[in-house]
Amino acid sequence: MSTVAAYAAPAPKAPLERTTIERRAVGAHDVLIDIKFAGICHSDIHQVNEGWGQGIFPMVPGHEIAGVVVEVGSEVTRHAVGDRVGVGCMVDSCRECDNCLRGFEQYCTGGNTMTYNGVDRRGDVTYGGYSKQIVVDENYVVRIPEGLPLDVAAPLLCAGITVYSPLKHWGVGPGKKVAVVGLGGLGHMGVKIAAALGAEVTVLSQSLRKKDDGLKLGARHYRATSDPATFTELAGTFDVILSTVSAPLDFGAYLGLLRSDGAIVNVGAPEEPISLNLFGLLGGRKTLAGSMIGGIAETQEMLDFCAEHGLGSEIELIGADEINTAYQRVLASDVRYRFVIDTATI
Repeated sequence: MSTVAAYAAPAPKAPLERTTIERRAVGAHDVLIDIKFAGICHSDIHQVNEGWGQGIFPMVPGHEIAGVVVEVGSEVTRHAVGDRVGVGCMVDSCRECDNCLRGFEQYCTGGNTMTYNGVDRRGDVTYGGYSKQIVVDENYVVRIPEGLPLDVAAPLLCAGITVYSPLKHWGVGPGKKVAVVGLGGLGHMGVKIAAALGAEVTVLSQSLRKKDDGLKLGARHYRATSDPATFTELAGTFDVILSTVSAPLDFGAYLGLLRSDGAIVNVGAPEEPISLNLFGLLGGRKTLAGSMIGGIAETQEMLDFCAEHGLGSEIELIGADEINTAYQRVLASDVRYRFVIDTATI
């Protein structure tokens, strides 16, 4: 065991504060990572505030982790000391179910272990990336290519894979028209990756406030959802609509924007249930779907793709003492487009 500095929420909805946590000793298949940067995901705020259900406290959030390997276990073969690596939203899974065997560990039916706010197979609470170090099984650690700076790579471990996986699954590429709902931490990476895949991208946002940003990121068009003309003029346009927002949508209106056989894919997770008139799905054989992060192999594929195309997250680097302010700014949509903690300041 080792004692590590971290930032934790001591109780639900409480401000985060500096503390120490215990990390397990490095086992035969483990790697010890010096965390260099940790992204702040809206999911962190949901979980600290118990918006998705009861949490485990004290809670050390953070599942967008980039760092360097400083120690490896005796049987580790995937990573070596000095490697640039990342850890995303999960650090283990059952490894035996059909989904795990197919590389879809995120959908593990035996129960995967989340990077924080979870309990591992040893019965220990997991603590995330708002800390100086982390110990992770080598099979749940990915390589960060040299072409990606660690600070802009950190958010890719959640935001990047969360949009990459559904875009690939629903066949986004040349000849496809894609709408990205929301231009935030997830949405800005959705625009970048969809454009790099060759799709014609439109941003659908509440206002035109970020239009210049959206076009620079790779969108061809930018429309305000507050303008009723958007929904009449774009009816029947899109093959895929990627919703990255946490607020409930008027799905009836958005289904009207799809072509026949089109799909709305939700990667944002509202805290409240939604209602839906199913007739919006029947006309045109449309799909309302969801997607959650990606498997380990697909996460590596995403990182390699981003390195090849020069895609990193747009970030604002902060010190650990700014975390609570950053949380408030995320809730106010006042970040372009991901806060990243310099963990040297913890």
